[in-house]
Amino acid sequence: MDPDPEGFSFIYHSLFSEYFLLVALPGEFIISVFLILILLCCSALISGSEVAYFSLTHNDIDDLKKENGDSPSSKRVVELMKQPAYLLATILIANNFINIAIIIFSEIALAPLEYLISIDSIFVNSIDRFFNAILNPMGFESTPEIVRKGTLFTITVVAVTFFLVLFGEVSPKVYAKFNSLKLSKLMSKPLLVLRKIFYPLSSILVKSSTFLEKRLHKRTGNKLSAQEIDRAIELTVSKEKESDREVDILRSIVKFNNITVKQIMRSRVDVKSIDFENDFKDVMKQVKEWGYSRVPVFDEDFDNITGILHVKDLLGHISETNGFEWQELIRTNLMYVPESKKINDLLNEFQERRQHMGIVVDEYGGSSGIVTLEDVMEEVIGEIRDEFDSQREIDYQKINAYTYIFEGKTLLNDISKLIEIDMSLFEEVRGESDSIAGLILEMVGFIPSKGKTITFNNYTFEIISSTARRIQKVKIVLPH
Repeated sequence: MDPDPEGFSFIYHSLFSEYFLLVALPGEFIISVFLILILLCCSALISGSEVAYFSLTHNDIDDLKKENGDSPSSKRVVELMKQPAYLLATILIANNFINIAIIIFSEIALAPLEYLISIDSIFVNSIDRFFNAILNPMGFESTPEIVRKGTLFTITVVAVTFFLVLFGEVSPKVYAKFNSLKLSKLMSKPLLVLRKIFYPLSSILVKSSTFLEKRLHKRTGNKLSAQEIDRAIELTVSKEKESDREVDILRSIVKFNNITVKQIMRSRVDVKSIDFENDFKDVMKQVKEWGYSRVPVFDEDFDNITGILHVKDLLGHISETNGFEWQELIRTNLMYVPESKKINDLLNEFQERRQHMGIVVDEYGGSSGIVTLEDVMEEVIGEIRDEFDSQREIDYQKINAYTYIFEGKTLLNDISKLIEIDMSLFEEVRGESDSIAGLILEMVGFIPSKGKTITFNNYTFEIISSTARRIQKVKIVLPH
């Protein structure tokens, strides 16, 4: 069959007229493409700034503060980070305006496609016949105009989305992750200007989000329950060889902010301390016997701690006579810690003051005991043992899988770790108690005699031995 000359003539004239349109009238097309490229660069910088600024660590901010006098850009970054909510709102508003502008100019730049993809084109008619073959049995009908508009829309969306996501979101954010300081300084001035321009909008956005957050906070409550958190941890951590260890660490981290110094401290009755009046020979004998690196020194009684003796300071004086004034080696920069202090705050204070031991004081100013950096760290990673530690610090007996005997002074926190008792079960009756003896005193209100049995939440506590002043040993029977 001979080709249809009129058909070829129509296609030729259509393509020639479109070519003429693009070549002879390139103004809008070229300007739109140029503006799209500029806007993509702006979108990349703004998107990258979000990752760059919110990837800055406390150390980075401290370094920038030190550079304030030498670097104006560092000063601007610090200024922006003082109000992170307004900074984030500014970045989001600017990014949305830029993306909308890219979409508008993309529509203009891709307008010539309307002439290339005509209703009478073979491509449109083929797609129309394909859709009709599918839709007609279902009672629907497609038209060439619908196919044409759908094709134009699809090409526009795919093209704009591809360039916007690749060059405006993914690439700049990957770059910003590894060059956060550099990009933060580069964008500090533009973002300060944008913050001023968009302040009315960002202010409304921040206040609205704060209002919604408060309303949702009231409805949903402060925190997830302990059971929900535990369940989430179990679902998250894979069931491998070390998964139990990972679960314990994650649970310890979750509870870390709620633990007080009183729960982890070493009580004064268990603290090894040196009398200020002891002679050098006795001091050397005691430090060798105990094996501690730091020992509190008291004058008359433990409520009057005069300082901490670092055993390493004695190394250069081992050969001294008994008259050596070892008291001159005492370090008097003591750190006093209230019993109610949270251990996360205590850890920060240890780091800031570069100390490893604190003297715990009660509400009346008396010395309750001591707390060390090791005690804090053990709450997360578990017990830390060295060559001087005994094999078992907690004095207890295991009768069977459900029965244990503990010293009355044993801390509830240690018992919960050892036999996995959820101490939240006793929250309503434990009061201010931190030991198993204190818990029993809170439950019964007096010092029970030997053989007395107390039952609570299917847990049984039997007094093994007691005196008129304190409970000495307690047997705990777990629910089967």
